[in-house]
Amino acid sequence: MPKRKVMIVFGLIIGGISGYLYWKYIGCNTSTCAITSVCYKSTLYGMFMGGVVFDLIRDFLK
Repeated sequence: MPKRKVMIVFGLIIGGISGYLYWKYIGCNTSTCAITSVCYKSTLYGMFMGGVVFDLIRDFLK
């Protein structure tokens, strides 16, 4: 597997865990928060951001 895909997959995993933990411990209990009020939205957003950030880190280190 190429290094780029490994970094993106690693970022997706770390971001998903971070998004879930953010929802669980900090997230919004009311429905006013668009992302953090529901578990799967927060997890998917974390996965997206993790993938983007880790891809940018890989490009920066290159």
